Parts: sequence; structure tokens; C-alpha cells
Amino acid sequence: MSPPQHEIRARYTATTVTVHQAYPPSIGRPAARDGRFPAAWKRDRMTWIKPSFLWMMYRCGWGTKEGQETVLALEITREGFGWALENAALSHYVRGTHPDRATWQRDLRSSPTRVQWDPERDLHLNPLPHRSLQLGLGGEAARRYADEWLVSVTDVTPLAHEIHALVRAGEDAKAAALLPAEEPLTGFRPPVPTGP
Repeated sequence: MSPPQHEIRARYTATTVTVHQAYPPSIGRPAARDGRFPAAWKRDRMTWIKPSFLWMMYRCGWGTKEGQETVLALEITREGFGWALENAALSHYVRGTHPDRATWQRDLRSSPTRVQWDPERDLHLNPLPHRSLQLGLGGEAARRYADEWLVSVTDVTPLAHEIHALVRAGEDAKAAALLPAEEPLTGFRPPVPTGP
């Protein structure tokens, strides 16, 4: 049975949800070392978190893209993740979901978080028919993320490189066995496009 079109899949515990980001080493390494973002991390910028490991690999090219060489797995509180979803607007206008474009723009301006649904990826980073959640945190949400929700930061760049090497070698089964175990995450109600 194929997954629902829009479903949050993540590694999680009873109290935390793991998300992913990629940064230059000047930010990623101190964050992993200290368990918090360094002073160079800008709290006033929109920052995007991704529960899906493979979507992060697609975005950062397995940690090879410039400025995204350090891949982080960040555990945040479930409570914070829920707050972010409850206060989110869809990142783009969808006819049928929003009454009109002006209403969507008002919602977007007043929301500290944004939800975007992009095609999930397979081991070869090809798009799959179901969608993966990206969550943009700005303003109050970015500050809460950095200062309140963050539980742990792990540098998973070596894992990304190991899996990528196996994929390149045609060892898909071995590569898949190393992927973080992501399961459907229920109990949250993110904005979902309902239009045509």
C-alpha cells in the first residue's frame, strides 16, 4: 500500500522529533560540538527544517553542495514541533484551499512558520509520488527553535557520505539498511493543500 499523499514521516520518540538541516562547516561543526547554534547562526532569517533524511540528501547533494557540507540531525521537542505546525501557513497559494490570493498572503505574513510539501525522494534521489514536509521557521519560531526546542545536534555527514558511496557502488540494500528509520508521525495537523 502506498503512503498518503501528504504525511509527516520522521524519526521520533515520545518527546522529540528529529529534523535535518545542512550548513557550512563554520556553523554545522560548532552546532554539533556544542549542541546549540553558534553566534553566527542568524535568528532573524527563515530557516527550513526537514524530517526526511532523503529529502535533505536531495537538497544538499549528500553533503557536497557548497555551503551545505555539514549535515545535521537535530532533535527538537514534540511540543515545539507541534507549535510550529499549529502556527503555520502554506508557503504557496493553492486555489480551492485559500478563499483568494489576498487571504493567503495575509495568512503568510502573520504566520511565524511555513509548510511546504515537496516530492519525497528515493535512494537515488528520484522523486516519489508522495510528499515530504518542509517546515520554514521565521521570527519567533526561529528563536524558539534555537533557544527552547533544541534537544540535541548530531553531525550525520559521515553517514550521508557512507550511504552515498554505497548507492554509487550499486549496493542499494546495504545503503537502505543504514537509513534512519522514519515512521509516520501522527497527532499533528499541518496545513495541507486541498485544491485542484
